[in-house]
Amino acid sequence: QVQLVESGGGSVQGGGSLRLSCAASRSTSGIYCMAWFRQAPGKEREVVASISPYGTRKYADSVQGRFTISKDNAKDTLDLQMNSLKIEDTAMYYCAAKFDACYPSHRAFAYWGQGTQVTVSS
Repeated sequence: QVQLVESGGGSVQGGGSLRLSCAASRSTSGIYCMAWFRQAPGKEREVVASISPYGTRKYADSVQGRFTISKDNAKDTLDLQMNSLKIEDTAMYYCAAKFDACYPSHRAFAYWGQGTQVTVSS
């Protein structure tokens, strides 16, 4: 099992940047798929970016080229660097973990952080 705690959310203007962090209670390297999800009011929770137990990264088309997911295995942290933010990026962002291989559905992830709000204004 692993506990997750997100931080770094806030309010920024369009075109700005934010860096979200997720602190894990144990090492996830070689064990878990780690991912960032987001959910806006009235919308389905969607995967933003994921990184496999061995470092393979994937991104949603909507954030490709703007967001970067990374892990610091020495610190047991997962980060999401968000650049060129758009109003459409406004959502609650969640850190999540799934044993073994990644799968692009929130229903496959067993471990979740509490969420951190990201608000982007024009």
